[in-house]
Amino acid sequence: MKILHVINNLNTGGAEKLLLETLPLYNQRATTTVDLLVLNGTEYPFLKELKKQNCCTVYDFGETSVYNPLLVLKLIPYLRKYDIAHGHIFPTFYWLALAKIFSFSNTKLIYTEHGTTNKRQKHRLFKIIDRQIYKAYEKIICISDEIKLILKQHTTIKDENFIVIENGVNIAIVKNANYLKKETIDKNISNTDKLLIQVAAFRQEKDQETLIRAMSLLPETIKLLLVGDGELRKKNEELVNSLSLDKRVIFLKVRMDVLNLLKTSDIIVLSSHHEGLSLSAIEAMASKKPFIASDVPGLHEIVNGAGILFQEGNEIELAEHIKKLLEDKKYYKEIAVSCQERAGDYDIKKMVDNYIKLYKQIM
Repeated sequence: MKILHVINNLNTGGAEKLLLETLPLYNQRATTTVDLLVLNGTEYPFLKELKKQNCCTVYDFGETSVYNPLLVLKLIPYLRKYDIAHGHIFPTFYWLALAKIFSFSNTKLIYTEHGTTNKRQKHRLFKIIDRQIYKAYEKIICISDEIKLILKQHTTIKDENFIVIENGVNIAIVKNANYLKKETIDKNISNTDKLLIQVAAFRQEKDQETLIRAMSLLPETIKLLLVGDGELRKKNEELVNSLSLDKRVIFLKVRMDVLNLLKTSDIIVLSSHHEGLSLSAIEAMASKKPFIASDVPGLHEIVNGAGILFQEGNEIELAEHIKKLLEDKKYYKEIAVSCQERAGDYDIKKMVDNYIKLYKQIM
């Protein structure tokens, strides 16, 4: 059984990290051959790391725009080499479906929907197009029940075409990650400082601004690590400077030692406006550190009853939760332990098993 995963690129992001971690696991199974095609082959850190592991064949179309419709024609020869093509993320979602239609190939298509919302859902024309594109896929995998409900309403496709498979992380690797010395992370950090961390691309939905504003309400011995990059990083840097927090908020850009940073930090935060099923949240909880998240779709389901939820965009409430954790050692430990226990429900091996079972059913 030969499977080809197709995605825009292997830049930072939940779906991209998921492929980095699962492709080696798929290929440990003797009955499957799983390869990767990235539309844009820019050598981002995730792509470099995957190639270093030498676990699968990686194809790419060079450093091209992922929005070029001519990619449809380039995809056709690859479809004919594989039994199943597994798509991720827009516009790969469109191009893969069109390549299947134009090629008359026998390749089965499946698609994983990683987010709860997208701009296409708000436009009438895209709603019509989406309904036709989704029909090209044998199965549409939703990473949560909520996403399944949203997609059913958006596409009017039958329930039997949807299946829920929750994302997962490699819990063992997270637990075994080493600690770093705090002072080695940045010159403005001392070993006695308390560290907060948020790992997320600088995009509108990630809302680092709320966490930055919360920092102005916290003692100076509390420092914040913001890991990631993106179009809104400069805007967030300007906010930090305007609040005179430039010595306390450290921008680390993209890092490959995220698990070590999580283990070294005292509290992990994710102040998003919305998520799909957040791998960052699961990794945070698996690191056995208290996890605080905004009470929004994609986070509520994972965190509720284990970590701490705060009202979306409410920096005052967020700051109060942070203070309480750092002032009450017993409460801190209780939240940390319950977070790690919850993370165990999302082990990546369970997810891989479910996908392989699905591949076999489709064949």
